[in-house]
Amino acid sequence: MNWTIVILALVTLQRLGELALAKRNTAKLLASGGYEIGAAHYPIIVAFHSAWILGLWWFAPSQTVNWILIGVFAVLQALRAWVIATLGSRWTTRIIRVPGETLVARGPFRFLNHPNYAVVVAEIFVLPLAFGLVLFSIIGGLINIAILAWRIRIENAALAPVRH
Repeated sequence: MNWTIVILALVTLQRLGELALAKRNTAKLLASGGYEIGAAHYPIIVAFHSAWILGLWWFAPSQTVNWILIGVFAVLQALRAWVIATLGSRWTTRIIRVPGETLVARGPFRFLNHPNYAVVVAEIFVLPLAFGLVLFSIIGGLINIAILAWRIRIENAALAPVRH
């Protein structure tokens, strides 16, 4: 059995499931009076994450699996699940502001303003490394950090009135 293919299939299915959840949650938030902020950067995020997964499918299948790093990635997935569970119906891949809502301050948000992004930064570096793809990890990780820095500025500006 090619464990790399199994792992990539699971990650791909997870991401597709998350997109479906995000789409459903976004629709609910918009229906409750929410509005999207910073939509212009969203296609870039989607393109990057799509390219990252496709790149893993292209380069990783012939590689050996580092099970320790897969274990680290599994821990990151548990942290991702914690973030999603904490936000519940507020979790989405877009920046949606709902007037009158307050910021979530429980779960991982007690420790970080953007725990999901911390997890994503680590994932983008760790999974390629688990397949020995060092250059892929570094290049993808740096691109991701640049995109997230842009997104966090937009998100922080959108949420600033809620923080006061």
